[in-house]
Amino acid sequence: MPGNFDARLDILESQGVTILDRRQVYLDEAVDLSRVRAGAVLYPGTRLIGSSTFVGARAKIGVEGPAVLENTAIGENAEVASGYLKDSVMLRDTRVGPNAHIRVGTLLEEEASTGHAVGLKHTVLMSFVTLGSLINFCDGLISGGRSRREHTEVGSGFIHFNYTPRGHTGDKATPSLIGDVPHGVFLRQPRIFLGGLSGIVGAQKVEFGSVTLAGQVIRREIPPNRIVGEAARSIDKEFQALNQFPSRVLKLNLEYIGQLAALQAWYRHVRLARIPTCSEYDGLRIVTRAAADLLSVSIDERVQRLRQFLDERGLATPPLPSRIPPCPLRIEPSIPFVDHVDWVSRLPDTDVQLGISWLRAIVERYATQ
Repeated sequence: MPGNFDARLDILESQGVTILDRRQVYLDEAVDLSRVRAGAVLYPGTRLIGSSTFVGARAKIGVEGPAVLENTAIGENAEVASGYLKDSVMLRDTRVGPNAHIRVGTLLEEEASTGHAVGLKHTVLMSFVTLGSLINFCDGLISGGRSRREHTEVGSGFIHFNYTPRGHTGDKATPSLIGDVPHGVFLRQPRIFLGGLSGIVGAQKVEFGSVTLAGQVIRREIPPNRIVGEAARSIDKEFQALNQFPSRVLKLNLEYIGQLAALQAWYRHVRLARIPTCSEYDGLRIVTRAAADLLSVSIDERVQRLRQFLDERGLATPPLPSRIPPCPLRIEPSIPFVDHVDWVSRLPDTDVQLGISWLRAIVERYATQ
């Protein structure tokens, strides 16, 4: 009812939320008002939907146009210019530009950002990763770089081709790994640059320190510290003769699932374990836990896509590990809390090497199935 709706807006404002035009803000009945935190700014055209939606302190929603958040968690100081976000997570100081289309399974870590008209689904942008504009990058994980100045970047006009028409119905067993998790989480690796007006045919890998030139389609794995430019290729043969090399696709998918499992272990046993349980850090705990849960959804998606790929070829899906090795790092919550990026940057080399070995062991348990 209109009266009830106005009362809900009153509650938000009493909690310290800024609503710039009450006539142009919509709150779904399922939205938990306690999950919209003081200092958040809701611009005209904001729509909040779903019980899982969370808007952190000083976050800005709809800065440049209408913005819809559906069961999406937005951390402190994050900003959504405009667009549609569903079943996604943005950690602190992240930004998506205008006309964003951010779908299920997408995670932006600290200070990651996109330009305008970017589409993402089941994609992880680790800390500082920057995407230009007019990009479609679904089903991928991108890492690399050490700071906001020295960050991995994807140039404008880039496409990740995440579907292949091979087989009877085609498939999406095509996730691509740019950088990796075991090294990427420690923010010590050289950045990666994928040139604009380009594409990459998944499933592929690009390793740390490499640069791909603008205006090409990447169809092979790129080793570390390379600069790569390839001419367009010519092909004309019977379509049925194309071979997708199931063993390679299986290997890349298992490794990718292992990377997601390693990142989830990092969230559960390091990121969450570091956050104090007191109410002061409740918002941080909510978005961090949302990120950990989101990775379960992403793992399930990749397993489903791989199973479809293998079933069509009469191949069995290998059993996946049910346990992970224990975290070797001594993790305890501390008050005052040290920001995660600052904490990682200060880790001694011995702890970094222990952490890398732990996360690599998780990946290898999946990759060697």
